[in-house]
Amino acid sequence: MLSALLAGCAAPPRERPAYREVVDAAESARPVAQQILQHLAAGEIAAAAALSNAPEQRAELLRAYRDRVGEAEFRRVFAEYASRPVMREIAIGDRHLLIRNLSNHLAGQYFVRAGGTFLMDDVPSNERSELRRVLSSYRNSGSGP
Repeated sequence: MLSALLAGCAAPPRERPAYREVVDAAESARPVAQQILQHLAAGEIAAAAALSNAPEQRAELLRAYRDRVGEAEFRRVFAEYASRPVMREIAIGDRHLLIRNLSNHLAGQYFVRAGGTFLMDDVPSNERSELRRVLSSYRNSGSGP
């Protein structure tokens, strides 16, 4: 469920689309991703959702997840997620995908650069769909990032 909350539905496996790997820290969405996960580990849904390009939708989804698993489990899950290093950051245009290995399952977080900063990307787009394909391809290849 956590993967679905952060990554969305996986696309059918196909060839990986053209993308670039982000290696320059100045171009990375990692600081915002970590900030969001720290908010969630503290149970601060409103603060995390404020860092989304669809904050009301994100807050509603996160509250529903918290209500289903309970406050303690919600915090534990996101604290564990935050403790896992980003294995790879992929970009297509202004959209980024951060890939982490969660207990042998690759999970992704999607971000978009907007106004010079990164936001969690909760709005459908062609680039985001392509990034979902990249994640799906890594999952299906078994090679991982």
